[in-house]
Amino acid sequence: MTSITTPWRLRSLAALALATAVAAPAAAQEIKIGYVNSERVLREAAPAKAAQAKLEAEFGKRDRELNEQAARLKAAAEKFEKDAVTLSESEKARRQRELVETDRDLQRKRREFQEDLNTRRNEELSAVVERANRAIKQIFDAEKYDLILQEVVFASSRIDITDKVIRALNGPATPAAAPAAVAPR
Repeated sequence: MTSITTPWRLRSLAALALATAVAAPAAAQEIKIGYVNSERVLREAAPAKAAQAKLEAEFGKRDRELNEQAARLKAAAEKFEKDAVTLSESEKARRQRELVETDRDLQRKRREFQEDLNTRRNEELSAVVERANRAIKQIFDAEKYDLILQEVVFASSRIDITDKVIRALNGPATPAAAPAAVAPR
């Protein structure tokens, strides 16, 4: 009976030895992991700051106008409260209707403003995120990372590559955009 199990035993031992020989170098290799703080990239990178400035320039005037309308409405409501004692019932009702209509109009304009702002913010941020992902991919390839994570609960500063990503984003948009050096004659 030992003659029947011996070949199977030898094959099993050979397979185990082969698996160990293959796995040992793989286990000895270090896995290179990086972490990117996406929130910090979207807060500190030059393209993110430029997108924010662009949004402020595009929507700042409209925001100020809405705030001015809100201040005028508040002043009109305070004046109405103060004058209400001396007003006739019909005048009270008329002014109250005007205040309600003005408030409704202001709320509608605020909702439209917020929707427009959110749409544009999403457009601008998606462009920044796309550029950040390209920068992360370049770092991944150039430095031979095995894994780069963006959302984690805890990460060591040793694997944090956020600064590299921010530096990559703050550099020129494309290498071709840099002017070529002219050789002296």
